[in-house]
Formats: sequence, structure tokens, C-alpha cells
Amino acid sequence: MIRVLAIDDEPLALRQLVTYIGKVPFLELAGQCQSAIEARHLLNEEAIDAIFCDINMPDLNGMDFVKSLQAPPLIVFTTAYSEYAVEGFKVDAVDYLLKPFGLQDFMRAANRLQERLTIHTPPSTIHTPPSTIHHPQSDDDTIFIKTDYRMVKISIQDIRYIEGMSEYLKLFLDNQPKPIITLLAMKTLEEKLPQNFMRIHRSYIVNLDKIMEVNKNRVILDNDTYLPIGESYKEQFNRYIERRFLGK
Repeated sequence: MIRVLAIDDEPLALRQLVTYIGKVPFLELAGQCQSAIEARHLLNEEAIDAIFCDINMPDLNGMDFVKSLQAPPLIVFTTAYSEYAVEGFKVDAVDYLLKPFGLQDFMRAANRLQERLTIHTPPSTIHTPPSTIHHPQSDDDTIFIKTDYRMVKISIQDIRYIEGMSEYLKLFLDNQPKPIITLLAMKTLEEKLPQNFMRIHRSYIVNLDKIMEVNKNRVILDNDTYLPIGESYKEQFNRYIERRFLGK
């Protein structure tokens, strides 16, 4: 599933976006906002893969909003003004929907999102309530996960990160092109993980040993994989970094 955020200051246009999102099987509505400022707050709390964003909005227009993001999700712009199309693609928008658009146009944009995520996200992409993790090292370094009616044995240290997605979890593993998806609560799995795993976001647990770089409000695992650090988890994560930081 691709978790998407719908942004439009016009209630009817926003309702249309939400309706169309509900008609696409591989899209999941993560939130809806009537302003870019509201959307910025939601992006700090939720894992978002893509945004359908109106350009003409008061206070902060959609184009400036996207340009201001440190690590923007994939973007599909929507607007009634065709002159924004070229500028939209300059910021690497996946698609551009000119209002009024129909379901067929929306499906085209949704399919392009899916293609972009498939091409550009290696062990790839796509996402429940805060808690602090300090668990003892397990006597066993493996767990069994139920997926597709099978019980799969997983080495805990092969887990790169875990993504919460409604009632499901995605486990992204070393040397596996696709994540393992299982029906399981995040907290249940947290309790089985050793101390080198940390919750950094409502939707993400990361294996600290797999982090390559920390850049502002995100951790980078490789050139194509980065995870957001939620506001509720910054203090705990910063303490971890400070204990290992060498320098002034």
C-alpha cells in the first residue's frame, strides 16, 4: 500500500481527492489537510509515501511548501492553472493534474506513483503509538513470523527496519528485495527486539547498527532508504547519538 496525504484548501476538491484515493486498491489515505501548514505538522507525525497537493492555497502555496521540505515524499500537484505545469516538474513532481480532472486522470497519476516507488525504492517503501524501548538482549537471535499462511524464521540482526501500516507490519531485511508483511501489533514485536533496535517514529523501528548517516530529522540507511524521526522520539534518539558522538 502507498500511504498518501491529500491537501487542498477547497472542501469540495479535497473531498473529490479523498473519494478517488478510496477507489484505488493500492492507495491508503493517511490524512487530509486544507492547508500546507496543517500538512507540515502531519508529516512530522505520520509516515507518508506520496502527496496529492493543490498549488493555489493561501498563506503557503503548494509549490513553496514542497520546496521547503527537507525530504519530500513523491508529489502529484493539482491546480486549475496550467502555467504551473513546467514549474511543477522542476521540483520532480511525479505528475500534474489540471482541474477539473476525472478518475481516469487520477488513476494515471496513481499508477505513476506506483511505478516510481517500484523503481526507486530498493527493499522498498511504504508504514502505532509512542513508547520508549529498552529491552534486554534475547537468548535467541531468531523469531518466527506468520506471513501468507506460512511461518517464516527470521534472524533478528538481518532486520534493517520495521514499518507499521495500520494493523500490519513490514519487515525489511538484508539481502531481500521485498519486505515480509505480517498481521502483528508494533508493540508485540518491540518486546522481542534487543537494545540495538529503537522506535524513531510512530511508524518506524530501526536497527541502529544499520544506520549509515543522520541528517536533520531523518536517518539514512543507504543511498535510497531514509526514515523520518518523529517529534515524540527525537529526545531519545538524540541521547543515543550524543553518547556516541566524537567532536565538538
